[in-house]
Amino acid sequence: MSSDQKPQPEGSGDELELRRLVDGQAVIPIGRVDGVIFDMDGVVTDTAKVHAGAWKQMFDEYLRHRTEGTDESFVPFDSGKDYLLYVDGKSRYDGARAFLDSRHISLPFGTPQDPPEAQTVSGLANRKDKYFMKQLETGGADAYTSTIRLVSELQKRGLGIAIISASRNMKEVLHAADVADLFDEKVDGRDAAELGLKGKPDPAVFLEAAKRLGVHPRRAVVVEDALAGVEAARRGGFGLVIGVDRVGQAEALRNAGADVVVKDLAEVTISEEI
Repeated sequence: MSSDQKPQPEGSGDELELRRLVDGQAVIPIGRVDGVIFDMDGVVTDTAKVHAGAWKQMFDEYLRHRTEGTDESFVPFDSGKDYLLYVDGKSRYDGARAFLDSRHISLPFGTPQDPPEAQTVSGLANRKDKYFMKQLETGGADAYTSTIRLVSELQKRGLGIAIISASRNMKEVLHAADVADLFDEKVDGRDAAELGLKGKPDPAVFLEAAKRLGVHPRRAVVVEDALAGVEAARRGGFGLVIGVDRVGQAEALRNAGADVVVKDLAEVTISEEI
């Protein structure tokens, strides 16, 4: 299915059957699933805090400078609420624009080639990326042991495994976490730009991952921690959407379209009987 095709409507065929069979259980019924697609940040790698820290450093720097010499108060970027609402799961350009819009700040978009010093949406996003890479180089990245264990077990059972990310730095993050060779297919921000794929909550990136795995979305599972990512998976007609709640937003993940929400993938089991 291409990103231009409409997803199957909810409640049709195998999609409805899979959700009914699982019925809120944290289980992957491998006899009815051909592939599993994992988001990277916050699901596979413990890098969400690094991203949030880089966003805060960049936006606080920009907002403080913007209010100097004016009557406008400096309101810092909230690395909890603002991160989850506006930038989590999105490309850095979409995230930067969404947060600026929330503050009613209008800047020219510029181009992805803008230098980090440019006073454009793209320039600010690239400055955030510079801070993120600096933190990654100094602090490295960790992979969630429970996620790696689940991925390995699914591969042993013959399922195709893909990883996606809105980040253009997927390769660097996976190498830093020493899990670069674990996944059958990868789709990142660079791929999305080259292929003209829209960002989350559009399902295009997930659909591209399913296409590369050679699986139909209704026969695939998506594992996501971001609200925009969960919404994208639901819009893409995927058979099962597992939300990972690491920050206390379980209800919001369910409202966005998650069929089941877990705090960690150690809670997910594999079933051959369902």
